[in-house]
Formats: sequence, structure tokens, C-alpha cells
Amino acid sequence: MKILGIGSNYVTDLKDIEEKKKGKKFIFSKPESSLAINRDVAYPSEITNELIYEVELVVKIGKEGKNITKEDANTYISEIAVGIDYTATDILKNARETKHPWEFAKGFDGAAPISSFKPVSNYNLADIDFDLKINGVEKQKSNTAYMINDFADIIVFISKYMTLQPGDLIFTGTPSLGKGEIFKGDHLQCSVNGELLLDFKMI
Repeated sequence: MKILGIGSNYVTDLKDIEEKKKGKKFIFSKPESSLAINRDVAYPSEITNELIYEVELVVKIGKEGKNITKEDANTYISEIAVGIDYTATDILKNARETKHPWEFAKGFDGAAPISSFKPVSNYNLADIDFDLKINGVEKQKSNTAYMINDFADIIVFISKYMTLQPGDLIFTGTPSLGKGEIFKGDHLQCSVNGELLLDFKMI
């Protein structure tokens, strides 16, 4: 299984999308051991004291593909979930300063909490609402209409470089506003189209 993510993929104003599409896409990866499926997550205090949350829709690939076309790209999605992309920001800052890889900042145990998956047929991919509440307070909210690179764009881009295989997961970007620091004891709840799919605590 590959777990991949795309950075900086949402806008707050639809008119900005076309201009933003001209920018470079950047992809990062997380190991399978970073997954935490529908369970509480231990705060990784032994490695970081600056943990940042980002809520994201996660797509699961259902069939193998390489050099996938834009027209066919969405047919490679089998299921959708919602998840959190955690970043140990202090580790990330050090990695950037030393020009080292990001793996330890993005790939520690518990860095990818996700919900169970739902069939892609449940959703209109161009119009999915999703949000994150922490301790009952809404922190992030957006809709897939505000994506700079939509699901198909992401799949096309990745498949130029690597073969996508059944079970691969792609974190598809976070709303442009609201990401912030998470703390031990926080209660996170993520919904998709108003349905609560992910409900866990940092312990």
C-alpha cells in the first residue's frame, strides 16, 4: 500500500482556482504504519511538541493504472474516507532547514488517522462537504468545489511517476483555512456531507 498526499490544494475563492492550477504540485508520502483507523491516537510527545492537524478527504484506488487519462481517472477511485494529516512541525522545520526528507515529520505512528471507507458511488465528487470539529468547535470546513487540483488531476499527476495499485490511499488536501495545533486530550470529529465518520481522541 502507498499512502500519498498533496499539499496546498484548496482555495477560499473559486475565482482563484485557474491561477493556482499553474503552480507546481507537490506530493508526499506516509508509511502504512502511520494509519490509525477509527481509534484513539497517542500524542507522540517523545518526538514532537508541535503537532499540526489538517482534515482531508482520502480516496482509495480500486484498480491498477499507469499514465491514467483525465477522462478515466475518477473510475480508479473505489471508496472515500475522511482523515487527518498530522505534521510534526518542529521536525518539518528542521528537515527543511537541512534539506532532508520529510518522512519523520509526516510518517510517525498515528500520523494518519482515518475513518472507515464509503463507496465512491455515494458521492458527487465535485460537491462533497467535509469538516472538522475539535472539542465540539468547528475548525475546518470546505467543499470539493474549492479544490485546485481535483481528484482526477491528482490521479493523473501521480500515475505519470508511479503505478497506482488497488488499496493505495491518497490524502487530497486540506481546506485553506483553519489548520492548527492539536493537544493531548483533544476530541476530533470529522464529517462528510453531514455524516460523522471519524470520532477519536488524542490520548
